Parts: sequence; structure tokens; C-alpha cells
Amino acid sequence: MKVALVYDRLNKWGGAERILLALHKLFPQAPLYTSVYDKKKAPWADVFNVKTSFLQNFPLATHHELYASLMPLAFESFNFDEFDLVISVTSEAGKSIITKPQTKHICYCLTPTRYLWSGYDEYFKNPLLKILSKPVVLYLKFWDKIAAQRPDEYIAISKEVQGRISKYYDRNSTVVYPSIEIQNYEKESRDYFLIVSRLVSYKKIDLAIEAFNKLKLPLKIIGTGMEINRLKKMAGPTIEFLGYLTDKELVEYYSGCRALIFPGFEDFGLTILEAQSFGKPVIAFKGGGALETVIEGKTGIFFNKPNIESLTKAIRQFDNLVIDPKACTEQARRFDFEQFKENFMKRIEDLLK
Repeated sequence: MKVALVYDRLNKWGGAERILLALHKLFPQAPLYTSVYDKKKAPWADVFNVKTSFLQNFPLATHHELYASLMPLAFESFNFDEFDLVISVTSEAGKSIITKPQTKHICYCLTPTRYLWSGYDEYFKNPLLKILSKPVVLYLKFWDKIAAQRPDEYIAISKEVQGRISKYYDRNSTVVYPSIEIQNYEKESRDYFLIVSRLVSYKKIDLAIEAFNKLKLPLKIIGTGMEINRLKKMAGPTIEFLGYLTDKELVEYYSGCRALIFPGFEDFGLTILEAQSFGKPVIAFKGGGALETVIEGKTGIFFNKPNIESLTKAIRQFDNLVIDPKACTEQARRFDFEQFKENFMKRIEDLLK
């Protein structure tokens, strides 16, 4: 069986990219098709045979947002006639590829295009930007709904995303949770809390910074992104930015933290499981994928409202909470690679039958 993978763009590192590496384990010979590829920002993609679209030759191609209106054409231009199965991993245009009937297409959906649907108000907070972008957004919404009908089957990364696929695309889907590597590496916690995240607005890192400024507790933030300069200006003396770290370096910070702080409303949230695999609890916003990965009172604690008061209250409550590290590790084991492999391959077998 000849398999190809599709992903929106290769210019960052995060949970979605870990999903691609898991699929690479299942299909090591599968080429990876994408709109643009920045080798400096995505060194992890060296393991793939990467096929880029015509956008790769455009000026400032890796600034993909400049060419949002051309993304449909970029993915529609690929030819998959030689493949039996194509798996698109996407939160945007990757699902729009065109395949002939003999080539099956599974969309492993990270979320329906966030800036058009569930995250529209967050992305277009500026009233002038909202007005100026309206014609392009209307066109992209129209096109996105058409493109969403092309996959033969949808697999959602969480129940949260499954609901969005139904709501925005009127498509059924099954849930196959992404996998993590179980660490079995526990050591005594030090005094700091931890965030591991891309630094973009919808991750709500600013909320955590304000809460830790108020509490004057140590917080270490791992990750990079467009918001980094603004967030650094907000941060008080107890907050440290560590930038991008390798997985080997991450081990030390995960294993040494008191708890992971997860302030945003997320599609799934792999870092929640990564922290638990080290036996560490999570303080998370009560919504989105966190509801599927944190057991309240056993592997973590929720805060109910996306504001400073609710988060600071949860952090104070956490001081009185006794968490068994083994409970966290056992929860993480439910999402190991073997479980992912079994569930994902079952969906493929069902489709090909």
C-alpha cells in the first residue's frame, strides 16, 4: 500500500508536529506534502521526503499568512494518483487535496480552520482588520466548507474537535487520540511551575503571567512565538522565559516542576499528557481537550473561568491537593503509541474494506 502524508506547512514545532512523527513511525516511506517548508524552523522534518507546493518559490514564502488566499490552489495542485491512501493532518487547507476514487483520503483533523470558525473572534479582535478582511474571510469560509467534503473519512484528535467537525463541516468523525512517549522518569519536584507552549494569543499565556505576577510564584515558560516580546514586557521577576528547548532539555524541566499550567481552551493538549507521563499534575482551564485528559482531583485541578481570579484560586487550592505521581503516569499510559497505532490502523482497515 502506497501512502502519502499531507500537512499545512512545515515552519514550527508543537503538538501537531509530534503527530506527524508518530505517523512517520507507521509509514516510514510515506512522502510528506506541504505548502511551504522552512528547514531552519522545522529541523525535525529531516526524516521526511518533503514535497512542497509552488508557494515555496515565492518571496517570503515561509511567512505563510501572506499567501492565505493562495493556499487552496497550492493544495489542489498536488497529484496523488500513484497512492492508495493519503492522510492529511490539518487545521487549515491540507484537507482540500483532490484525489481520484481509487485513492482514499483520511483527514486527521486537528480542528476546523481555527481563524475562520471557532477562533474567528480571537484572530480578528481589531475592528478595522475585521472589516478589511471580510471579503477574503467570506471567500475562504465558502471554500473551506466545500473542501471539507473531499476527505473520504474524518478522524478527530479529541471529542472537542469531533464536535466542531460536526458543527462547522456537517461531517461525522471518529476520535483517535494522539500519542505521547511515556517517560517513566520521576524525581522530586522543585519550587517552580511550568508552561510548555507556542506563544500565540489563543494559548492565553498572558493570563498565566498575570496570575503569577500577582502570586509572586516562580513560573518557567518554554516555547517561542509571535507574542514573546509582549509577554516578556508583562512578566514580573518570578517569571523566566527559556525559549525553544530540545526534548532532552525538556525532560529536566518537566521532571522538576511542581505542576504544568495550561491556561488556554485547546483542541487536545499534548503537553498535558507529557507532564502527566513524568508524574506531574496539571492546573488547566476547564474546557476543550483538557476535559478528556485531566482527572480532576486525581491528576490535576481545573479553573472554571478564563480570568486571573479563577486561575489564582486554583493555584492556591493546588497547595492543599495531594496528587499521587503514579496516578498521573497511569493516565498518560492510556495515550501511548501502541494505543494510537492500534486505533489508527483500525480506522484505515475499515475504510479500505
